[in-house]
Amino acid sequence: MSLLVLLPLLIPLAAAVLGLLAWGSVTAQRLVALVGSGGLLAVGIALLVAVERDGYLVVQVANWPAPAGITMVADLFSAILIVLTGVLAVAIVVYSTGSIDHGRERFAYYPLTMVLLAGVVGTFLTGDLFNLYVWFEVLLIASFVLLALGGERAQLEGALKYVALNLVASAVLLVTIGVIYGLTGTVNMADLAGRMADVDPRLAAGIAAMLLIAFGIKAALVPLFFWLPASYHTPPVAVSALFSGLLTKVGIYALVRVFTLVFADQAPDFQPLLLTVAALTMVIGVFGAVAQHEMRRLLSFHIISQIGYLVMGLALFTVSAMAGLIYFLVHVALAKSTLFLVAGTVKQLTGSFELSRTGGLWVLKPGLAALFGIAAMSLAGIPPFSGFLAKLALIEAGLEVDRVLIVLVALGVSLLTLYSMLKIWNAAFWKPLPTGLEDSGGVVAVTPEAAPDTRLKLALVAPMVLLVACSIGLAIAAGPAFDLVETAAVQLMEPAGYIEAVLGGAGR
Repeated sequence: MSLLVLLPLLIPLAAAVLGLLAWGSVTAQRLVALVGSGGLLAVGIALLVAVERDGYLVVQVANWPAPAGITMVADLFSAILIVLTGVLAVAIVVYSTGSIDHGRERFAYYPLTMVLLAGVVGTFLTGDLFNLYVWFEVLLIASFVLLALGGERAQLEGALKYVALNLVASAVLLVTIGVIYGLTGTVNMADLAGRMADVDPRLAAGIAAMLLIAFGIKAALVPLFFWLPASYHTPPVAVSALFSGLLTKVGIYALVRVFTLVFADQAPDFQPLLLTVAALTMVIGVFGAVAQHEMRRLLSFHIISQIGYLVMGLALFTVSAMAGLIYFLVHVALAKSTLFLVAGTVKQLTGSFELSRTGGLWVLKPGLAALFGIAAMSLAGIPPFSGFLAKLALIEAGLEVDRVLIVLVALGVSLLTLYSMLKIWNAAFWKPLPTGLEDSGGVVAVTPEAAPDTRLKLALVAPMVLLVACSIGLAIAAGPAFDLVETAAVQLMEPAGYIEAVLGGAGR
């Protein structure tokens, strides 16, 4: 069982090393990445089954006992997210083999992707704050290089904005961890759950606020979100899809973990602030999306908007709200990644991401239109898709504690989300493809025949089908899925089991 906890981390790291050793062969790098992502998914599923059956799984690295050593912990929440990471990894790596240009592939695109996945998995499994910081830095470095890879001007500008604000978050996080260690003598989160009771409540609240700022930047919460719409539309869509599915969700994971484990006593005091941030993140994100006419920018703003729903679940701080948060996180990661992949395919078919220069795809590629429609309706929360069930769970959780205003905001944002999805549908799929468009160089004809390629490779179609199938499966299996996420939510809201599993008799 100890190896099972470490394998989700070891597999992508090994794949990254093997990929670098195969520097001279792009084919070998592709194969290693495919095996690595498939292996991550397989061990993630095995880990989830084991955690559901046996409870918390804990590894004390090098047999140094907690809280002194490095602790890796798998509970249902982290195991669910590792499975999600595996699904997205398989989809994105396969899509990359059919879409990433040879130049990027030659410069370690696949090893960098594996390093990023290792960083994501490391954050989900680590049991202490310092190693949480370390894994954040691992994924930050890999994601920065993936953003900049290719050297295009827009990419470099976006990458610099991305890394600048995320380095601020890292600095705030590291300073806060230093303060925590100075006050308590530990960074182990299970140990901190007991020791924070000895810290002055006002000081503890201040520390929690600092962590909220650090993780809030990484999660792209309002008003700390500006780096995301400035950067996520600049790299290839495979990279954007991977980022949209995972990176901001890592920030949300960290917020959930520290507020349910380390700062559970302070969490109720933060409820008004978190509810306000959730509402503003939803509203500003969706209005930003509505104003866009380029598919990647529109979808980037929707990442921000949907993060607001996750913060809503955290702010409500009940078992039902946490269950809705986990279900929503899985749903939105699948839907948003699908939509980015669809955007990349639209670009291949029409030659543009601009909505004014697309059209006719309902006739040209009805299957692609169906895949977009399912993902878009799910994102908007239309029944019977998983997005409807996710939003319904959060709305019911809000009504249970009489938070009517945030419920109304969530419903209103859903309507605007539907409007923006219909905007893409009407422009890219329903209306005829425009011809004779004016640009700075004169009149250009944009037709399917003139587009770079109207044939869709299996490597492009299969990942979208996989993600949409998972989204549909999440709705069909809503009963078992909600049973699972409710159990995970109980573990989060009742952290005594986590603390006992990590510390045993070593806790205070």
